[in-house]
Amino acid sequence: MSSWTFETPEIASTFDSHVREQLPWYDMTTDAVCYIVRNYLTEGGIVVDVGSSTGNMLNKLMPLLNERLAQAVAIEKSRNMCEVLQQRFKQHNNVAVVQGDIRDCDIPEAQVIIVFLTMMFIPVHERQLVLEDLRARCVKGGVIVVVDKICDHGGYFATVLKRLTMQLKLQQGAKPEDVLNKEMSLAGVQIPIDPAILGEDAKQFFRMGEFAGWVIEC
Repeated sequence: MSSWTFETPEIASTFDSHVREQLPWYDMTTDAVCYIVRNYLTEGGIVVDVGSSTGNMLNKLMPLLNERLAQAVAIEKSRNMCEVLQQRFKQHNNVAVVQGDIRDCDIPEAQVIIVFLTMMFIPVHERQLVLEDLRARCVKGGVIVVVDKICDHGGYFATVLKRLTMQLKLQQGAKPEDVLNKEMSLAGVQIPIDPAILGEDAKQFFRMGEFAGWVIEC
């Protein structure tokens, strides 16, 4: 079985429906992140969306960005995803699309940095350095919002959470064989994060099954 990759036109064109099928809480958590951003983004500020995919987060934030005269930077590694981003925001002069790996990108100082379902795709040994760099780029009074997959429970409860995640996918209409194939294709590609790397100041605002979200105030 081949490994999961974002580097295909098919994934880019079907990503929005795919992610909602796989993660039933996706829209709810996106809305929660947008509300959190509203509390930290002041007029003329900058939002950096790390791993922007097709731009769902920035699209939801667009009314706020316009209201606050703010700028956004969408950082996305996949060329195909970047093509979707550029098309989606071509009429918005307050969004810059950057194709690149966050490990190599020079990001501007920002009031808000969003890392939504991205850290789990960064090699484990490089995650701490990435987070340190993001902290250095977040201005005083700003915020880093992280939503990601975790694996912090042991024993039988860890099995329960795995089953819960699969159950939610099936309830959204995903086919059992597709759930299995997707899980197998992620071996070595998607590795859950250890919440400890976020630091003691990270405050959890979301938890569902194997996924959680935190706010880090700068």
